[in-house]
Amino acid sequence: MSLKKYKPNTPGLRQRVSLTFDELTGKQLEKALTKGLPFKAGRGAKGRVSVRRRGGRHKRKYRVVDFRRDKIGIPGRVAGVVYDPNRSANIALVSYADGEKRYILAPNGLAVGSTVESGPQAPLQIGNAMPLDRVPLGMQVHNVELGLGKGGQLVRAAGAAATVVAKEGDYVTVKLPSSETRMIFKKCYATLGEVGNTDHMNVSLGKAGRNRWLGKRPKVRGVAMNPHDHPHGGGEGKSSGGRHPVSPKGMPTKGYKTRKRKKYSDAFIVNRRKSNK
Repeated sequence: MSLKKYKPNTPGLRQRVSLTFDELTGKQLEKALTKGLPFKAGRGAKGRVSVRRRGGRHKRKYRVVDFRRDKIGIPGRVAGVVYDPNRSANIALVSYADGEKRYILAPNGLAVGSTVESGPQAPLQIGNAMPLDRVPLGMQVHNVELGLGKGGQLVRAAGAAATVVAKEGDYVTVKLPSSETRMIFKKCYATLGEVGNTDHMNVSLGKAGRNRWLGKRPKVRGVAMNPHDHPHGGGEGKSSGGRHPVSPKGMPTKGYKTRKRKKYSDAFIVNRRKSNK
């Protein structure tokens, strides 16, 4: 998908770079594959803000995407590639031989009329899903499962791809886009190819208003607030905060680790994305 620049007729168009959407083939939604998507503007069950700077976005419908790819042995034909406002990647509508329709992540190079299939006997072509032990070494995959039958959890963003680098025993070693290398059970499924819409990373919104349409509200520095609004607030004149950076509730940030160690998950990480850790 190529990029489009604009003549600077307005200040908002001067920096704007958008996609041409020339890969998309239709605008009609498959109603049976959509559902409502509530948006609570960052508020929890009690109605209080738990995540700041959320709210005011455009309404969306959620597209139900098949991450499990469990139509084993049933070929499907790609009926169209459509836009999905809930993710950076585009999605493809697949009509299977048994009459069922499903959305899948659209890999780079998948065209209308192409045939996709899932299962151990599926041919080695883009868009097909199969167990990791069937994928040749050095091949790129996406939508990778971490738990057998749970559905793809890794490598789902636009332009992302993981590489199968080794096989040993019951595990396949995969290098993820973050540069982390991880062992995954060989019967977990992955889809061949890289995720499409690779130019998504080059998009420039051009103006603050487009961020508001996405539900992202402005960010105010803590040092610009009053003491009762933020631990960094207050002080005579312009203050730098006078302490190590913290969140509004006093939790240390910028380097403070909050991840709970998962011994069963950590055991399968060969090389972390941060090599010095």
